Amino acid sequence: MTRVAGIDCGTNSIRLLVADVHPETGELIELDRRMTIVRLGQGVDKTGRLAPEALERTFAACREYARVIEELGAERLRFVATSASRDAENRADFVNGVVEILGVEPEVITGDQEAELSFTGATGELHGDDRRLVVDIGGGSTEFVVGNRHVEAARSVDIGCVRLTERHVRHDPPTAEEVAAIRADVRTALDLAAEAVPIDTAETLVGLAGSVTTVAAIALGLPEYDSEKVHHSRISAGQVAEVTERLLASTHDERAAIPVIHPGRVDVIIAGALVLREIVERVGAREVVVSEHDILDGIALSVA
Repeated sequence: MTRVAGIDCGTNSIRLLVADVHPETGELIELDRRMTIVRLGQGVDKTGRLAPEALERTFAACREYARVIEELGAERLRFVATSASRDAENRADFVNGVVEILGVEPEVITGDQEAELSFTGATGELHGDDRRLVVDIGGGSTEFVVGNRHVEAARSVDIGCVRLTERHVRHDPPTAEEVAAIRADVRTALDLAAEAVPIDTAETLVGLAGSVTTVAAIALGLPEYDSEKVHHSRISAGQVAEVTERLLASTHDERAAIPVIHPGRVDVIIAGALVLREIVERVGAREVVVSEHDILDGIALSVA
């Protein structure tokens, strides 16, 4: 077994996984998994730059993660950065800060690379020969991957819960016009994804990341977030629609009172749920298989 650490820095959150991994079998024993909402992508869609306060929040999380990595004695570290840092003019400031704190340069990967890592992490524990569509709804982008044991096709499109919220939402709850604008963006992006990925042909829809897991936790009626109950839960299309309608009618304070919604997701979960609902309806899925394992697990496996 090799002790490795993987860091996934996205538009909304930064996450760490330290695990023992068998490089041949792919067996992964989790030692520490944590997530911090840093909103690195704050304002990027509008300004094209990473905000100073967003960088400092991210660097503070990196310092905490450096301590955990050292305490657990990880032999190797891979730091992957996704949508927000791909889009920013001043990404050199981000790269330099990460190198100073963690000693490794963040890999600003392409959307297609992101999709491959997400697929590997999400499907490693799933059995069967069914064709799967893996959907990773992030803060700035959403990845679509079709395959079974290996990726057949992948595409990343620029729809995510933070990007869509910042672009369209000015009221709480959002107006009908704002909701329609979000849905129009998602449908356009789905058409774009479908040009490269046969999203309508998969037998199983697998959903990843915070928007999906939060919708699942609400649908399950959990009194508090429980990753073990969320992982590999199956949420029907009807439940996705029901939760989305509930969120659309709620105020910020009402969403904040739902115990399974992380405080950092309260303002963006409506857009995230709308993305999921549009995907479910577009592909005609009867249910979503929810996975807690995603790009972070794929990163750890790739290190080993």
